[in-house]
Amino acid sequence: MIIGEVLVDDDVATERFSCDLAKCKGACCTLEGTRGAPLLDEEKEFVEQHYPSVRKYLAPRNIKVIERKGMVDGFAGAYATAVIDNKECVFVMWEGDVAKCSFEMAFNNGEIPWRKPLSCHLFPLRYSGGEPGLLRYEEIPECTAGREKGSAAGTRLHEFVKDALVRRLGADWYGLLDERSAAMAGSAERPEGEA
Repeated sequence: MIIGEVLVDDDVATERFSCDLAKCKGACCTLEGTRGAPLLDEEKEFVEQHYPSVRKYLAPRNIKVIERKGMVDGFAGAYATAVIDNKECVFVMWEGDVAKCSFEMAFNNGEIPWRKPLSCHLFPLRYSGGEPGLLRYEEIPECTAGREKGSAAGTRLHEFVKDALVRRLGADWYGLLDERSAAMAGSAERPEGEA
């Protein structure tokens, strides 16, 4: 479906999802790969600007990696956070066995005005700019518990990431997505042949 200037994967409107941090342990912050969270160009500046506020939440090994290889990899149009051992984002902080975001911790504590990278805030959705933009659902095995919890609670995926969608695309755009999702859900619930 197309909403405004964005091509939206139908799964965004129809899937059920609600992160179950107690079960997934913050797996999205520790996925294997040579790059961490994708960053918008302007987010590179936020990361650098707010690092002094989040540093206190990081383990010594994270700080050493940042001092050795930097906080951000890539180039304009393709930045991402650096990673440790091709796995966890350098900004991961641990609470027991659960990976959490040091930026979000500082934000929740009122220390910085920036919550976390948009790509993290939107996950498990991925947004690509352009004309039209593309919003798609990235279904990964690590999020099985989130799909189960969302199904049990009846939470639609786009509802779970509402704040991030409004942050990226605006409240009016989100309202259109919500209306379209409700219409799709209504048509799916009608018996076959009933108008």
